[in-house]
Amino acid sequence: MSMLPVVAFVVVFLIFIISASLRVLNEYERGVIFRLGRCIGVKGPGLIILIPIVDKMVRVSLRTVVLDVPPQDIITRDNVSMQVNAVVYFRVLNPEHAVLDVENFMFATSQISQTTLRSVLGQIELDELLSQRDKINDELQQIIDRQTDPWGIKVSLVEIKHVDLPQEMKRARARQAEAERERRATIIAAEGERQAADQLTAAAAIIAQHPQALQLRYLQTLVEISAENNSVTIFPIPIDLISTFIESRKEQKS
Repeated sequence: MSMLPVVAFVVVFLIFIISASLRVLNEYERGVIFRLGRCIGVKGPGLIILIPIVDKMVRVSLRTVVLDVPPQDIITRDNVSMQVNAVVYFRVLNPEHAVLDVENFMFATSQISQTTLRSVLGQIELDELLSQRDKINDELQQIIDRQTDPWGIKVSLVEIKHVDLPQEMKRARARQAEAERERRATIIAAEGERQAADQLTAAAAIIAQHPQALQLRYLQTLVEISAENNSVTIFPIPIDLISTFIESRKEQKS
């Protein structure tokens, strides 16, 4: 009977040793192994066997992380104050560097993204920010990726999500957009008038060469008016309209 506590203790101790020495890493995970404080490499995925008490493992995910950059107060080159937020997509390519070379790579990447966003947007004007967002996104991605590369982190994409302008600036841009629409409408109307004038000039040139065309047009107008209006309408007939017929009549009599 005295051996039962000893056996129970041994069983519990073996269970503790086994549970402390076995780790299972998923396909998207890697483990950075430290043995007595020294890094001995990266292991995984699958079953990892550690030496209890001696070995320590830091689990690192290799999946893409979506980092939301909080709104930053920006003053553009043309002195416009606004708030801009963004989103950064990155993943760990080298788990060993991500653990050894920076204390907290998530926090460090977030801080680098915020400072880079303020720095880059402070060097451009508002119109450039609103019209060339793709170019600015590429520039932000290259700068942040270059700064996080020593940590084994790859920044694949940076997107500016929202630009919050002051109310007076929103009203000013609304007035500017309305003025631009009115300008385009005026240009279109003027272009239509010019084309109409060109067509009338061409028609006048044809009529000048063929006067009978004007007479036919006049007769066509009379037909259209008589079909639309049932009342009696008296139209003066120009002598030029029937001069051709009068001359032909005189030639027949002679």
